[in-house]
Amino acid sequence: MQRLAQFDVSRQFVTRPGQIAAQTVFGAVCAAAMIGVRAAVDLFAPVSGPFALIYPTVLLATLYGHWRAGVIAFVVTFLWAWYFVLPAQGSFLFTEASDPARVVINAIAALIVLIFAEAFRRVARSTVEEIRQSADRRLAQLAELEHRTKNNFALVASLLEIQKRRVSDTALHPMLDDAAGRVRTFADAYSSLSIEHSDGEDVDMRPYLDQLLDRIERAAVPDHVSLFREIDAVQLSRETAVAIGLYLNEAISNSLKYAFPDERPGKIGVFFQHRPEGWRLTIDDNGVGIEGEPSKGGGLGSNLLQAFSAQAGARHSAGPTLGGFRTEMNALREAVA
Repeated sequence: MQRLAQFDVSRQFVTRPGQIAAQTVFGAVCAAAMIGVRAAVDLFAPVSGPFALIYPTVLLATLYGHWRAGVIAFVVTFLWAWYFVLPAQGSFLFTEASDPARVVINAIAALIVLIFAEAFRRVARSTVEEIRQSADRRLAQLAELEHRTKNNFALVASLLEIQKRRVSDTALHPMLDDAAGRVRTFADAYSSLSIEHSDGEDVDMRPYLDQLLDRIERAAVPDHVSLFREIDAVQLSRETAVAIGLYLNEAISNSLKYAFPDERPGKIGVFFQHRPEGWRLTIDDNGVGIEGEPSKGGGLGSNLLQAFSAQAGARHSAGPTLGGFRTEMNALREAVA
């Protein structure tokens, strides 16, 4: 219905003569279609309602072919109905004294339909164009906001590195490194959420998470750790997508930091599942477990994961599994009820 409402027979033509020709032909086609329908009606209801089908014909021709198509359809169908349907048939003469007024009233009514249809078409077209321009402006502003957010995160990370060089107490350096790393994590999540992932408010999660995981794999995953993924295709809101990206980044960072000490080989699996009742993000590793992963037990990393889960409207859980550790954000309805 939305495509039908925006249909315009002359839109595909660039030149003005081409548009006028398309509108003229469309008006003639509408008139021919009405004549065909009227001829079929005459088989069982001759001479009844001679001008009745002119109104929808003029309306459709004007809405989809501009006023020129409406005028063509009106002139052709009105003269045809007058000549072939209105008694006396095959003549422009009148058999009843009321017929002249009848013809004039129907002509005026059809012209009123044409005028209002053209006015409605112009207002609708103008409204659609305003909405499109507004949407384009908002997308441009959103892209600029995401770009500025990423740059601000990068600036904060640089300031933390400068502060680290100024601090003489080397015991503080690991904390500053950890803070700078988390800020870069936020920057990567926003950088991956590029405007191409969505035409509107929603984000295609499969390409978004694939790109984010590719960035993490190139930048942070060592050779002795393998990263696997299984991601279902679904669209979620941009706010939820950002929260999921930040959660995923933090969870993988924790696994890489604590699960595989001394270049221990291992695997990290990322599973994003979508069901009618919601979605679930799971990060599994086969590392050393909770004893080697203190940040998963209640430190800053755990607090960040809880915050990102709350932002996404999900529930966070983390704990050891048989031969590893699992971090999960669950938005299935029975899980968050």
